[in-house]
Amino acid sequence: MRYRTTLLMSEFVTHDVKRFVFERPDVFSFTPGQGVELVIDEPKWRDEEGRPFTPTCLVTDRVLEFTIKRYADHPGVTDRLHQLQPGAALLLSEPFGTISFQGTGTFLAAGAGLTPFLAIFRQLAREGTLAGNTLIYSNKTPADVICERELVHYFGKRCLLTCTRVSAAGYDDRRIDRSLLKSKITDLNQFFYVCGPDAFVEDVNAALEELGVKAQSLVFERDEEE
Repeated sequence: MRYRTTLLMSEFVTHDVKRFVFERPDVFSFTPGQGVELVIDEPKWRDEEGRPFTPTCLVTDRVLEFTIKRYADHPGVTDRLHQLQPGAALLLSEPFGTISFQGTGTFLAAGAGLTPFLAIFRQLAREGTLAGNTLIYSNKTPADVICERELVHYFGKRCLLTCTRVSAAGYDDRRIDRSLLKSKITDLNQFFYVCGPDAFVEDVNAALEELGVKAQSLVFERDEEE
């Protein structure tokens, strides 16, 4: 099933990430962490395969919000999305995905991989149950950090921001790898939520398992048949 929606507004969050606010279809619902396929309802794009994006709003919001990065190195759907004006029509798929909150843990994200976690953070903050969770978030530079003030507000000292290309005061300057994980994680008996490029997810999951984390404690996007 596809749902029709209309773009109400958009604004920049970083130099290449925008926040999009859409009308919310009456019967549409999702679980924080789930994604949908978005299709631009224009002749050139209507028959294109949908691209997966994650709602970043609360499940009770009367509008739908998405936080979407534009990839300038391969123009396509994200490039066109960033050009859309209020009133543009889009189609949404049914929600899907295997990322959802399972219990207190550490969230590990790279770049736009943060977006499935935003709805989870906001829901937990609304419920007053975010305490005890940790965020380790990697980007190329400080300018690439999505919703930095909000993240620091939520996590305080339990928020580690690290930059791999250009760093600055207040940021670590290491990749999220086995060495960093070993130095920052003392409790292996918690959930670990991992999202980012495929290679990042694979490498981080492997490093966590090498450190002794049980496979069933890893929460990431996987084939639903698994």
